[in-house]
This record gives sequence, structure tokens and C-alpha cells, in this order.
Amino acid sequence: MEKEESDSLIEKAKLCLRSGRRDKALQLLYEAQKLYPNTRARALIDAITRNGSAAGEGSSIPEYQGRRKPGNEDEPVHGTGGDAQSYTEEQVQGVHRIKKCKDYYEILGVTNDASDEDLKKAYRKLALKFHPDKNCAPGATDAFKAIGNSYAVLSNPEKRRRYDQFGDEQQMENTAHTAHHHNFYREFEADVTPEELFNIFFGGRFPTGNIHVYTNRGATFSHYYQPRRRRMNERREEEAEENRSQNTFTAFLQLLPVLVLIFISVITQLMASNPPYSLFYKPALGLVVSRETQNLGVPYYVDKGFEKEYQGASLRELESTIETDYIDYLQTSCWKDKQQKTDLANLGRLYRDERLKQKADSMKLENCEKLNRLIGRQRGE
Repeated sequence: MEKEESDSLIEKAKLCLRSGRRDKALQLLYEAQKLYPNTRARALIDAITRNGSAAGEGSSIPEYQGRRKPGNEDEPVHGTGGDAQSYTEEQVQGVHRIKKCKDYYEILGVTNDASDEDLKKAYRKLALKFHPDKNCAPGATDAFKAIGNSYAVLSNPEKRRRYDQFGDEQQMENTAHTAHHHNFYREFEADVTPEELFNIFFGGRFPTGNIHVYTNRGATFSHYYQPRRRRMNERREEEAEENRSQNTFTAFLQLLPVLVLIFISVITQLMASNPPYSLFYKPALGLVVSRETQNLGVPYYVDKGFEKEYQGASLRELESTIETDYIDYLQTSCWKDKQQKTDLANLGRLYRDERLKQKADSMKLENCEKLNRLIGRQRGE
């Protein structure tokens, strides 16, 4: 039952990735991992954590479904019949290059000592170039999968180490010749599919640029924005800026009464006299003289003229208040310490991190110990 619920959460997270909601997807994956730990959810979490920053480098634009305008013959079209898919000779040559590659580094066009940033740049460029929605050359889908699988393996430190150590070039070459409708290079499989990786990088859509994607009976090709479209976009941005300015002024008017109340409260506090005591050393307020309550021995600090103002019944009443405040402070601090220790232990179990487990086990609850001693002293134990 827990496994099924976990799988359902993972599927919902994948839908969120396709719509560009990475934070929501990450939240669902954490819930799935907590409910039923599995490598699938963990791999997606790691991929989003490592590559999530790349998604913010370009916003998304909606796809446009329509007909290709007549007379737009900038790109050569291959294929026959009304349902032919359009692609360029350059795209065909690009697919052939990917098929001839013998290792993951060659696929991405990087050296064996490439950094994570180099891998990201290479993947972004190739993924946009070979995505099936933009490249309809024969074998482009397999090339796109090979690019995604290459990056997913090389961006994972453990998989990259194993690949550098055990990757067999000859086996991979043989696999490349036989992988027509399957992923290239199955010797080292990634935990994240190429489509999921693309969604993590780009939020499920193509980043904003000067290229628009059109679809005609299953065929896709690129078309440059016209000046009229740019003017329309600029006009929309100007209108949106005006609306934001109006909304900001309206929000300020709504918050004005609250700001006035805050100002009055601050002035009142500045005019109020300093408190007669503090549980902590506060030289700025003149509370530097250390004392202890007569009943429970609770430490507190007062100013130099304290003994002249508080004696007898007034002192006993004040120290009773001090002891109550100190107990409340210890209770709150004890709860926070326990919560922190529990969180560390849960994280250690979730990520199988022995260092976090040891840190949680060795963490001392000092405020809880002080609270227990104080309560025991209050009961006369």
C-alpha cells in the first residue's frame, strides 16, 4: 500500500516537472521517499538538486499549433507525402555524429576532466538541438536519449567514477550500431529518463529565444519572430508594468494603517523604562549585576540600583516572576533541542547518512537537563 502511494506521488511530481513547478515536484518526491524509500525518487531528487538552477536561466513560451506560412523555404525539407517531417541536412549530420560516438564524453563534446558547469552547458546546447519537438531527422529521438543518458551518468559523481573505471569502449560501440529504437549505451543506465532530465532543466518547455516551434500534421520546424510579434510583446510588457505600479500603490495604501500602528508601537517602546531584570547579561541596558533567586537559585541580572528599589515582599514577588519566566524559557529551549535532534535522526535515516545519525545520537539536551533539575528542586527532591 505504501509503495503504491509512493509511486503515485512520483508520477504527480513528474507532471509538476513537465509544467515547470520544480518546488512542488521536489516536495512530492520528498514525501514519496519518506513514505517508501526507493532509488527512483532519490534519483529525481538528486537531479533536481544538482540541475535545478539551470531552469531559471530562461523563461518558457507556449507552443503554437498552426500551419506553416507559404513561401517560408529557409530550411530544406526531406521526405515525401503530406505527412512528411521537415529537417535539415545539418540535423541529419548531427544525428550521425552522435551515433558514431564511442563514449559519453564524446557525445557531449567535452573532455574527460570536464567540470559540472561544462557538462551543463554542453547538455543545454545539445538537448535543445536534438529534442524530438525541434529535430525530426531520422534517429533524432535516439540521439536525444543518448545525450540525456550521457549527462545523467556523468553528472552523478558515483556513476561517473564507475564509468571512468569500468566503461568498455568496444561494448558501447557495438551497442551504438544496434540501438535503432532503444537508448544508446546501455552499459551504464541513468536513473532519470531523458525527458525527465529535460523537464528538470527547462521546466518542461523550451526556453525563451527568437525561435518559435510550429507543428503541422506531426512535423515540427522553426520560424523566427516577426517585428509585429515583438511590438505586441513589448506593448504587453508595458501594460503589465503599469498594472504592477498601480497594484504597488494600492497595496501601500492598504498597509498604511498597519505601518502607523507599528510606528506608534515602536515609539511607545522607546519611551518605556528599562525592565528591572534579565535572564541574560545585557550591558546595553545596564543589567550587569548577577543575582540568584532565593527559592530555586535561578540566575538573573539587574542594574546597580536594584537593591534600593526591591526589598522584602516586592523582591520575593519579582523573583517568583523570574523563576516562572526561566522555567518557560527552559521548556521552549528543551522542545527546540528535541525537535532538532529528531530532525537530524530522520534526515540520517532518509539519506542513509551515518554522519547525521551519529550527530543526532551524540547531541546533548542541556536545556532539558536543566529543566529537570529545576523541577526536581521545586518539588524538594
